[in-house]
Amino acid sequence: MTTINVNFPEGALAALGESCEQLAEDLRVAAAIYWYAQGKLSQERAAEAAGLNRRDFILALGRARVDVFQTDYEEFVNNKKS
Repeated sequence: MTTINVNFPEGALAALGESCEQLAEDLRVAAAIYWYAQGKLSQERAAEAAGLNRRDFILALGRARVDVFQTDYEEFVNNKKS
């Protein structure tokens, strides 16, 4: 596993009221959700990046109000004709 260091202002961390460990976990999940919503990662890979199993990642998508199924209009129309 690769380690990435992020500098985060102490004042902002204190305002969040979270530990460094909780912030790191939240950032991993948020990044994975973002990459999934952008179509950069599959659901499986995004769950892995978030450090979650697929079920828990789907629940995190719901809490973040991100669609579980990533399909655009053209893909839907083209698959409907098949």
